[in-house]
Amino acid sequence: MKLLALGILILLILIVLGAAGVYFYSQESAKVAVEDGYGPDPVLPAPNPKPIPTVNIARIAGWAEGATPEPAPGLRVNALAGDLQHPRWLHVLPNGDVLVAESDAPAKEESGKFSIREWVAQLLMRRAGARSGSADRITLLRDADNDGVAEIRHTFLEGLNSPFGMTLSNGRLFIANTDAIVAVPYADGDLEASASPQHVSDLPGGPINHHWTKDVIASPDGKKLYATVGSNSNVGENGMAAEKNRANVLEIDLETGAQRVFASGLRNPNGLSWNPDNGALWVAVNERDEIGSDLVPDYMTSVKDGGFYGWPYSYYGQTVDVRVKPQNPDLVARAIKPDYALGAHTASLGLAFNKGMALGPDYANGAFVGQHGSWNRKPRSGYKVIYVPFENGQPSGRPKDVLTGFVDEGSGKAFGRPVGVAIARDGALLVADDAGNKVWRVTARP
Repeated sequence: MKLLALGILILLILIVLGAAGVYFYSQESAKVAVEDGYGPDPVLPAPNPKPIPTVNIARIAGWAEGATPEPAPGLRVNALAGDLQHPRWLHVLPNGDVLVAESDAPAKEESGKFSIREWVAQLLMRRAGARSGSADRITLLRDADNDGVAEIRHTFLEGLNSPFGMTLSNGRLFIANTDAIVAVPYADGDLEASASPQHVSDLPGGPINHHWTKDVIASPDGKKLYATVGSNSNVGENGMAAEKNRANVLEIDLETGAQRVFASGLRNPNGLSWNPDNGALWVAVNERDEIGSDLVPDYMTSVKDGGFYGWPYSYYGQTVDVRVKPQNPDLVARAIKPDYALGAHTASLGLAFNKGMALGPDYANGAFVGQHGSWNRKPRSGYKVIYVPFENGQPSGRPKDVLTGFVDEGSGKAFGRPVGVAIARDGALLVADDAGNKVWRVTARP
């Protein structure tokens, strides 16, 4: 009887997810405008969970020849490079070369358990352009003639393990694999790594490895690294023992090798960036799913040493998530409210501060955010790059759309999905598009 019930459940899921050739199922839809989920005080309606959560993910179609995303007025966009293999993250080197982490989720380690949830998630991710195998490579792009197109493309380093974040400090390039930070020497102008990667510090990996992407950034004095590690579940359903050193920003002392939790309660942090106004460390965070299209807004926030930000027990400060058992009232009481919400389910990953005038005065002091796009919201959210203005080290206004047009609303298909963002040496905005397999370059119109 159990096998029959399982078979019926799988059949129903296949029917639902395969309808009309796209993955779509919904028992509910948003009641709050997506714009109300942005800012320092987002609207937080009552949870609206359903037995089967909303699934509304855009199927990847790819970019037609010559097609591009739609830039905001006063901006223009072109492809710095194309035909990449799932480009996720970017790092700009001092000489202007651009490193691209071509990466996807690692091969799944066996956990000994069959999970319908995980099985469906794998199907959804393949439909969204992921889970196609990881190149495990960092590629170097060089625009030697400054025409906005990289005419030199060279494999800088390969044989990695689902690499993501990169940071250069004191002549070493640090790379965050899915299970460890490694480093290689770097000298200005290098086209490829001159030595094999050396292990620096372990990071939590498999066998579950629910959030596999790990970001890394060096402290300004080069003495420490900060690394992000996402949770091993949505809201702790795999048990808190599986969350050791997860949902955190970790601090690594490069002299001693000591590792400690710097900030915690961050469900899936990425996009580490130093705020140029006050030197604070900021991070973009993906919040929890499956309590309705309106909850919970993703966010960006400064992270304080020893700060706790709610996950899994609460969100946006002391808003308790009743799904989590047992609760922890003491932690909830000291949960820090994030600085700025970025919309429910937008999958905000990339974060880069800008202080230059190359893109014009409207983008001269603030942060760009790459929003990979929702799977758990009707209507969809994200699938764009936005800009949040800052003043005196804090967000100071409503976000502006910078790069849109990643989804054809008529067909519901996506041409690409933005992830990592970075500021080029000439001040242009660079955007990694992992589903469109391109790196976009946004500049001001003359």
